[in-house]
Amino acid sequence: MKSNFEVAIKTTWFSILGNALFAIAKGITGIFGNSYALIADAIESTTDVFSSIFVLLGLKYANKPPDANHPYGHGKAEPLVTFAIVGFLVASATVIAYQSIEHIRTPHEIPEPYTLIVLAIIVVIKEFFYRVVSKKSDETKSTALKADAWHHRSDAITSLMAFIGISIALFLGKGYEAADDWAALLASGFILYNAYQILRPALGEVMDEHMYDEMIKNIRKEAEKVPGVKETEKCLVRKAGMTFHIDLHIAVNAGITVKEGHDIAHRVKNRLLSELPEIADVLIHIEPFEELN
Repeated sequence: MKSNFEVAIKTTWFSILGNALFAIAKGITGIFGNSYALIADAIESTTDVFSSIFVLLGLKYANKPPDANHPYGHGKAEPLVTFAIVGFLVASATVIAYQSIEHIRTPHEIPEPYTLIVLAIIVVIKEFFYRVVSKKSDETKSTALKADAWHHRSDAITSLMAFIGISIALFLGKGYEAADDWAALLASGFILYNAYQILRPALGEVMDEHMYDEMIKNIRKEAEKVPGVKETEKCLVRKAGMTFHIDLHIAVNAGITVKEGHDIAHRVKNRLLSELPEIADVLIHIEPFEELN
């Protein structure tokens, strides 16, 4: 069975190669088909290639084991890479918006009809890419991979906007040549919105925001199955890359020895690491449990 890291790396290569092919196809079709919306789409796909390369590098760095300077590992590099991806998205949206406005102000020919066929194919395939990468990001708990998935979704949206704009230009004819440019301008707004959607969870991860209620529920459930654990109290989860570090307080019988409490804590830790493989480490604090008479 492949590790989360191996799955994430393979998925990222899938994104890089796919985006490179799409960038070339869109650019050629846009230039020869007189469609700036498609050229804008090609620009975004090109930035997607570079952002996916950043994801690849970030995942490899985040997977480095802990060392003396980084006792919790290097996992926090992953959300930092996500910030870089957001930067790419904002930059591409800005370029697209600026160039769209310039093209709206400059008369040009109506796009060629065959550009619609290319765009329809791109929308379908890009949505497929989004679903594949998004599924893998959920499996691996990778923030950077989730950002990469949103890149595919934003690409599908910009292609859909281009399809609508070109359709308007073709069917309404003279006077509507700039419809696909307006579509590209609208698409830049969608890209900015997606950038925020990507930024928000990555920022929460860096700030160790409380976002893992379901995991905490599973941790408590597994811990309370260990003989000697009366109940669980405080449980804190910190995400680092594709793994998690847990601080857990468990209550044990107040009358047992220190060694017995220590052994119970070790059994809890071993069970959690065994049953929840996404956990990298567990720090357990023992609390005394007083039976009520």
